[in-house]
Order: sequence, then structure tokens, then C-alpha cells
Amino acid sequence: MTSVDPAVKTVPAVTPSAADPHVPVVRKQRSVLVAFSYVWLGLLILAAILAPLLPIAPFDAAAGPPRESLQLGSIDLLLGTDQLGRSLLSRIINGAQVSLVVGAVAGLVGAVVGGVLGMVAGYLGGRVDSVIRLLADAMLAFPPLILLLALAAVLTPSVSTILIGLSLLVIPTFIRLARANTLAWASREFVTAARNVGAGSGRILFREILPNLLPTLGAYLPIVMAALIVAEGSLSFLGMGIPPPTPSWGGMISDGKDSIGDYPHMVFVPSFFIFCTVFALNQAGDHLRRRFDRGLS
Repeated sequence: MTSVDPAVKTVPAVTPSAADPHVPVVRKQRSVLVAFSYVWLGLLILAAILAPLLPIAPFDAAAGPPRESLQLGSIDLLLGTDQLGRSLLSRIINGAQVSLVVGAVAGLVGAVVGGVLGMVAGYLGGRVDSVIRLLADAMLAFPPLILLLALAAVLTPSVSTILIGLSLLVIPTFIRLARANTLAWASREFVTAARNVGAGSGRILFREILPNLLPTLGAYLPIVMAALIVAEGSLSFLGMGIPPPTPSWGGMISDGKDSIGDYPHMVFVPSFFIFCTVFALNQAGDHLRRRFDRGLS
């Protein structure tokens, strides 16, 4: 029989539950506003794409009495009618095509042109950087509304004219954003390594720097689209936007402004859709920026 030395203290066995610290599971909070924004944008885009197939009246034909208020019995009268008896629901859906196309195309053109110019300015520096920065500052100094009105006065008001004007407005913003991010990424180790192995400027810009810029530019694009939709609505409200009978949300507000006292739905319905769309795009842009912008990490 073995004896136990009383000087040696026995150490109690440690159970795994006491040894391993309990780390709570971190659950990401899901924002109701962000979910609503994506659902709203998805339904709006789907309705705009399927507008010719939906069982609604043509946007340029009378669907009921003039200035009819909201009715629940008929889908054409669900949001009421305008001063000519045309369905506001039909004109809202078809007007969404104009607003979304103008915002998306002008934003993409501005992102591509401004992104390339900003990358070239930030990477090459020197006189090229000075000239591009001077161009961007000059474009930003010009009043946006004056530029849009001047283009609409010189050229025939149309979708293409508005696209040209709005694209010119957002190019300098993307130039500054791309240039600032290019300056940050150009000093990283992987760019220095690519330069040391003999990679040219074009390869470094489009193979090394551009993939790191795309999340930032893409996250900023919805916010720019929201501003472009407001700008297009402002032009149409002033009568310098999309010519009738093509519906536009800003033009619908302009048509109903004289009757807002007696028929407020003619103004509030298109205003509600502009507000919700712009709000949803801003929420989506902030969400994408928090999730994909590598500059925040």
C-alpha cells in the first residue's frame, strides 16, 4: 500500500466547462429599414420591367373621371386619376421606368468615367493629376441646376439630354472618390511588389487597384442614383425634363400642383413614391458601404 505525502497538495480536476471560457454568439442585428428598402426597390424594379404585361390601363389613356380620388374597387383607380382621367397607378409604374433608367445609366456612366480618371490621377500624379483635379473642381464649381437648364434649353428635352447632363454632374464626384482611394491603395505592398516584377501602369491600375476600388464605388452608386432621381424630378417639375405624354414623377407633381388644395392625392402620390425610392436607395447605399467598403475595416 502506497503512502501519500501530506506535503503534496492534490489539485482538483478541472472540468472542460470550467476551463473553457464561454464566448457568446454574436448575432448581427438586421435593420427593418434596410429590409424594407431592398423589398421596395425589388418590387419597384419588377413593376417597371413588367409594366407592359400588368393588367393596368395605358398611361396616356383615360381610365376614369378626372381628378378621381383613391378607389379600392378598381386597380386602375387604386391611386386615383389625374386632371385628364389617366390612372395614377399606371403613370407611376411607367414613370418608374424613366426614373430608374435615368438614375442607373447616368450613375454608371459617371462611375466608369470618373473612376477611370480618378485612378489615373491618383496613380500617375504630377501634371496629369493637376489637370484632372482642375477639371473636377471646375465642374463642381458650376451650379448643377444652371447646367441642366442650359443643356435642356440648347438641346431638345429628352431622355438622352437628361442622361448627358446628369452624367456630367456626377463625374467629378467619382473622380475625387476614386483618386482618394487610389492614393491609399497605390502605397500598399502588393502594388509595390507588382511594380518591382515589371508590371506596367495599366496592369497595376486595372488588375491590382481597380478590384479594391469597386466595392467603394459600388457602395456609393445607390446614393448617387438617389440624387439623380431627385434631379430628374426637379427638371420635369420645371417643365425641362421628359416631354409629355411620357410620364415622369416630377412632371406628375407639376401637373397636380395647381389642384393641391382640392385634390392633394395628385401631388402626394408621386411625392410618396419619390420619397420612398430615394430613402430606400440611401439606406441600401449605407448598408453596402458598411458591408463592402474596405476602407472602413
